[in-house]
Amino acid sequence: MKIFYLTILVLNIIFAEQKIIFQSANPFTFKDIIEANKKLEVQEVHGILKFPDNFDSNIKYPLVIGVAGSLGWHEHNYEYMEMYRKMGLATFELKSFSSRDVSSTVGSQVEVTMASMIFDSYKALDTLSNHPSIDKNNVSITGWSLGGGVALFSAWENLVNAINPKNNFAAHLPIYPPCFMKKTSSMIFTDAPIHILIGELDDWTPALACEELVDMVEETKSNINITVYENSHHGFDSDRKYTFVENGYSFTKCRFDVRSDGAVLMNFFKIPMTSPLLQKIGFSFCTSRGTTIEGNPSSKLKAHMFSASYMKKHLID
Repeated sequence: MKIFYLTILVLNIIFAEQKIIFQSANPFTFKDIIEANKKLEVQEVHGILKFPDNFDSNIKYPLVIGVAGSLGWHEHNYEYMEMYRKMGLATFELKSFSSRDVSSTVGSQVEVTMASMIFDSYKALDTLSNHPSIDKNNVSITGWSLGGGVALFSAWENLVNAINPKNNFAAHLPIYPPCFMKKTSSMIFTDAPIHILIGELDDWTPALACEELVDMVEETKSNINITVYENSHHGFDSDRKYTFVENGYSFTKCRFDVRSDGAVLMNFFKIPMTSPLLQKIGFSFCTSRGTTIEGNPSSKLKAHMFSASYMKKHLID
């Protein structure tokens, strides 16, 4: 009998945390994904799949895929994931950066792009949907900053149709994502619910741009909403003291046109930013250097409470 229980304990430990490896690619831009004739470089990517402590191999668990920001995974990101597991959900920490030997993209935004991370997220979704302990019909995606952009624009129909995944996300929860896309008829999102959480004082990824995007999407869809937390900076859900990031790009003045083929255009010359050099030139017209990060205990608590309720509503109830 003791051997039996010991075996069960060992199996629970083994299945509680698993490294999942899958094949993805390295598109630099949305255009690289949408162009069907574009041959993408194959990239091996991994992530960490975790289950609740009381893992039961007879249960198929709803799943939350998490995507970190330009600074990589930090303690406040892991706090959300632990909260979800305590709710009975499985979590997957997408490791787009470490899979490519990158630690940060702050100040450049070219080493690992939003396009490649969106591609990663769908390849991870298809891989995890075959896992015997995952409920493939109840998988959501959340992310912070750059990862918030992944959680948001992974709902853009043009990208989804081009990737043509076998599975789709049940809900999207972007946290202070970059939203700086101008109104365009091609910016149509899927029917999956989307909710943005962002700080009023965010000078990295401005709240106003997200409010404008929500208004734009609401003209054709009713599945997108936003919560703006007062007196809150980028990283409001962390415990960080006020920090000035000298080389961080501030996109407060940026609004970019996006063509249906995924090309993001420079503000003035309307040239597609399809390479690191062109992107740097395009950013120079509207960005400034220097951004702020600061935790806000009240907003952090509200964001955690909302996130828990949101995942419960869309994955459990």
